[in-house]
Order: sequence, then structure tokens, then C-alpha cells
Amino acid sequence: MDEVKLSKRKQLILKAIVDAHISHGEPVGSKFLAQEVGISASSATIRNEMAELEEMGYLIQPHTSSGRVPSVLGYRYYVDTLVSQYSETKSEIDELNEKLRYKLTEMDEILEEASHLASSFTDYTGIAFKSGAGKVRISRFDAVYISQRSFHLVMSFSGDIVKSKTLMFNFPISREDVSRFSDAANIYLANLTSDEITMPIIMKLEALMGSSYAIVHPVIKAIYEAMNELDTADIKVEGVTKLLKFPEYSDVSKLRELLDVLEEKDKLLDVISQRDMSDDGIQVFIGTEDDSGVMSDTTLIFKNVSIGGKRVAIGVIGPKRMDYQKVILMINRLAYGMGRMFGEGGFNLLTSSDDDT
Repeated sequence: MDEVKLSKRKQLILKAIVDAHISHGEPVGSKFLAQEVGISASSATIRNEMAELEEMGYLIQPHTSSGRVPSVLGYRYYVDTLVSQYSETKSEIDELNEKLRYKLTEMDEILEEASHLASSFTDYTGIAFKSGAGKVRISRFDAVYISQRSFHLVMSFSGDIVKSKTLMFNFPISREDVSRFSDAANIYLANLTSDEITMPIIMKLEALMGSSYAIVHPVIKAIYEAMNELDTADIKVEGVTKLLKFPEYSDVSKLRELLDVLEEKDKLLDVISQRDMSDDGIQVFIGTEDDSGVMSDTTLIFKNVSIGGKRVAIGVIGPKRMDYQKVILMINRLAYGMGRMFGEGGFNLLTSSDDDT
């Protein structure tokens, strides 16, 4: 629905109803709008405007004698057109800065921390999602000799992502063997995807290692495992119990349905995959906009960010009656901070006075 189809007064009334419903969870009537919100119109005029908004699909009247609540279309208009910027307090910014100052090197740790922070700073259920569509590449190999039967392999990926593994052998190896393999790996394996590490390349490495060719197979296996782990879709969910405080989930069957989605990663991945992972803007998925229908009373908000060459989504899940202003601002801040921390230029978190676009 285009903005020009709503008058300024209708916009004001719709925004007031959504704000009040988010705060109190109850239908909103014309008397409340006239007395508490201070809309400069009579109750009769406000009632007429509310009736027209209902006819246009922006409001729903749950009961004959009650006020109105926003529809999915009403929430969508609110998010796209009426939401104004939420300003964090200095303490919120300082806390977010502090939690993001240390670097994580494992993607699994990054996802867990991202979902935890999203939940902590919004008080909704936090999620962090990593797509598996791309192909990761190791930019550099380093090896540290430990003993005659072991060495430590360090694999550096773009974006400061590092994975390492200690390899054990049932045959003796020398420092020269480890150094020779590390040099060869940087020549023949660096910047290749797992699909591009072919048998001819592996055979060339074995030939270069000479009598120590047996070192190649277990190391290649470890490299494949590290690359596949980063290249597999994954999702972390934090703060599921926070859903219990919302009356929208007092219906046990509805709550169970949503919990099933959160517990079974494939279902949630299906929901999120309906959105464009190449879109860098905030994405808001409201209720019945979910094609599967399993999240009809739920809103999903997330933002994509590039971490270590992977597209990661950071966001929250909660009721349609969500504090959109705060959530959108906080997810923007969190995604920006993590993107800068793991990208070029080092860590830098926006302050509340910066442009968030």
C-alpha cells in the first residue's frame, strides 16, 4: 500500500495504535488515542479514521466492542514508513562496545556470540545464521612442529578467521617434512576451494614430499574438514525462553509449533532462506509473510553481514507486537560492529549520533 493512500492523520493514528499495542498488548480504542496520545480530533473522527484503516487492511478489530490491533499490513507499513530512530543510552553503547572488543576466531563461536548479543540487547530470542552457498578458500597455511609424531596446522581464511588442528601420526616426521609441506601447501592449495583440491594436486604434493608422502593424506583430510565446516549452513538460537513472557504464545499449540521451528534447524533455515542473503539492509519478516505459515504470529528481523568471506545473518525472533524501533537500531549496530571487527579497517562501532544508513 503506497504512503499517499494514507493521510497524515491516518498515519498518526496507525503509528499511535502500533506503539500502544507494542507497549501494552491490548486493543487500542479511540478514547485512549484522544485522551492519552493527544491526537487533535474528536473521538468520533478518530473512530471513523480507525474504521477506514480497518477497511484498508491496516487494522483488525478482535471483538465487536473492543478497540483495534495492527494487522500484518499495518505492522509492515509501520516498519517501512512510520518507525523513527531509537536512541540508545550511553550505557547500552558502552556495553555493546565492550562485548565486541575481543576477537573470536572460530565461526561457531562467532555465531554463538552473535545470537547471544542479539538476545541480550533486545530481550527477544536471538539468532545467527550462516549460509552454506559459497565456497571458502584458505589464504595461508602455517605449520608448527611439535614432536616426531605430531605438528600443529594453522589455516587462515579471509576476514581474520582461523582454524587449527594438531595432527598425530603413527610414523616419524621431521621438522624439514613439516616445513616442506607448509611451503608446498601455500603454493598449491592456497586460495583453492575444496572442490578445486583435486587428485592430481594431491599426487603432486605426495611427489614433492618424497619418502614422507604419507603425511599428505591425513593433512588433506583435516583441510577438507575445516573448509567444509565453514562452508556448511548453520544457525544458533539464544534466549528461547524469552518467548514465554509474551501473551501471544500462551496458546500451547502455537508455542509448540514455533519451538519446533527453532529446535529443528532445517525448518528455520527454510524460513530464512526465503529472504535474499545478498541484501545488506535490515530485513523484517512479519507473520503471514512467512510462506510456510509456521510463524504466523511471529516477526523475524535480521541483517546480513560479511564475516570471513561468509554471509552471516544476525537478528531476533519475537511477537508481531515487537519494539521495532529498538530492535532495528540494535541489530544494525551489532551487525555493523561485527562486520567491522572481522573486516578490513579493524573494529569500530557506530555511536548513536552516526548515520545508520
